[in-house]
Amino acid sequence: MTQTLLSSLTTSEVGGPAARYEEARTEAEIIDAVRTADAAGEPLLIIAGGSNLVVSDDGYPGTVLKIASEGLAVETADTCGGACLTVQAGHVWDDVVDYAVRHAFSGLEALSGIPGSTGATPVQNVGAYGADVSQTIWQVRTWDRQAGAVKTFVPGELRFSYRDSLLKQTTVEGSPRYVVLSVSFQLPLGRTSAPVRYAELARALGIEQGERASALEVRREVLRLRASKGMVLDPADRDTFSTGSFFTNPVLSEADAAALPEGAPRYPAGEGLVKTSAAWLIERAGFPKGYGLAPDSVTGGRASLSTKHTLALTNRGDASAKDLLALARDVRDGVRREFGIELHNEPLLIGLEL
Repeated sequence: MTQTLLSSLTTSEVGGPAARYEEARTEAEIIDAVRTADAAGEPLLIIAGGSNLVVSDDGYPGTVLKIASEGLAVETADTCGGACLTVQAGHVWDDVVDYAVRHAFSGLEALSGIPGSTGATPVQNVGAYGADVSQTIWQVRTWDRQAGAVKTFVPGELRFSYRDSLLKQTTVEGSPRYVVLSVSFQLPLGRTSAPVRYAELARALGIEQGERASALEVRREVLRLRASKGMVLDPADRDTFSTGSFFTNPVLSEADAAALPEGAPRYPAGEGLVKTSAAWLIERAGFPKGYGLAPDSVTGGRASLSTKHTLALTNRGDASAKDLLALARDVRDGVRREFGIELHNEPLLIGLEL
């Protein structure tokens, strides 16, 4: 029997074989597959777009379930304050953003170009360019593996924070307790964007931070900016064979932030907290764009930092998961030595530790 390699299902193209592989195209099929794996006591790995996973070269010893459900439905009603857009978990995320912008539903445009599926967005509280999905999510419908029942969450129950949520934190023997079935977004009607809060995007649009622009123009500019950094999947560009940003931006106490060098980025991150830039720290710790390409590097040139953006760890063509982790450890340890700050991985590591 031909085994399915996880490298064929992930954007970084690493990962060994799945012991058992299934695809589920409907909500009922998702629930049935999860219940079957749980009843058999098998480990379960949920995968959709594969853009936020780095899987061991040894593969996965249980069931790998690919969420392939698609479809979206729109309801406009007073209870939604505009449009309620309900999307199946396996639907490609950027297709959702494109649909919203073209149908004059505002609020998702700054999240253009992010790879992966819709069901993954609330788990990681996906965000970019000053926006994240927690700002527009209305409901998340899930299968609760522990209770054996469907459970629907509203935003206040999901404990959203920077690249985190209850859905990410709550696990059953290492895999999610709650399997996302669909996500509903509450979006204002109109062709004007949400306020543009990210300085780089505002400059590109020729507006001040906090001002609004055409949602279509915001989408176009975000796609252009992301492509310039290798953050839009392109089969012809090895810089895009990654999980996107590998490290999260560190959130520091005000005292720790005060010890940062002059010129280090500082952004408010809640009471007594300051966020700084992982990319800034990486470059100034001695890891420039393209670091690792040399044949005598820690990965033999098989993996490197993107030549466009230091936050992306890229597969140059024949890298292994071991190579990516060796590069990640090299960068993490260098930033710790230089600044005393510990970087943390954004993608999920399956069968691996940083």
